[in-house]
Amino acid sequence: MCGPIMPEAHSSMTFDYSWHSALIFILFIWSGFVRTGLGFGGALLTMPFILLIDNRPLIYLPVIALHLLIFSPITLWQSRRQQGAEGKLFAQVDWALIKRTLPIMLPAKLLGVIGIINLPSHIITPIIYGVVGIYALSYVLNKPIVSNKAWMDWPLLSLGAYFSGTSLVGGPLIMAVYIGKVAKEQMRDTIFVLWFILVAIKMLSFLILGVDLQLAAHLWLLPAAFIGHVLGEYFHRFLIQREQKQFFRIIGGFLLLACVSG
Repeated sequence: MCGPIMPEAHSSMTFDYSWHSALIFILFIWSGFVRTGLGFGGALLTMPFILLIDNRPLIYLPVIALHLLIFSPITLWQSRRQQGAEGKLFAQVDWALIKRTLPIMLPAKLLGVIGIINLPSHIITPIIYGVVGIYALSYVLNKPIVSNKAWMDWPLLSLGAYFSGTSLVGGPLIMAVYIGKVAKEQMRDTIFVLWFILVAIKMLSFLILGVDLQLAAHLWLLPAAFIGHVLGEYFHRFLIQREQKQFFRIIGGFLLLACVSG
């Protein structure tokens, strides 16, 4: 296959095919915008809408994952350029936080990827979005829930990593922990390094399991992701210029949107 994925044949295939392709293209612009602008939500805020058009998640999840692997290094490089000649590539990455939290997430990530433990989604999903919603509201209302105790962060990080392993939509749970621990200037670069590690594990699992990544068929979506990336870069600069309270309120608003979408 070397073009957009064809819907099932019917009498008005040409008309539906064109609208199908256009809507998917627009949604991947949105995915790139959200990913670069916020640093999270590229999959979670896009997949529900894609599945309304084409209910085949394994067709699109690998593409979203690949886009993250492509554009996260580009974003880190752009951050370095914005710092000037003295800027270092990972200057805005909170390595201490990543080193402290990654050992918590990796076992749960691998469990999600391998599928050894299958948690009932009809029970777990409302809990996840309920927790994320509480955290999001706390930032929207300027009463953030911030914890410096590992035992409070462990369940959120573990569940977020597990669902990242199963479907790449565990970001909001992890963000609920990270948002209170990282300076706003470091937020996106730090979370992008973390996403790169977690998504690379997911992509490796796709390859091991023999999932057809259909990457050649989705080359037409790379320009959409690039357009979204450029727009998201402008939006991120707008966010960084906001005062701390307003920055967290905007992030909290998008976390609420993630709950509704999910």
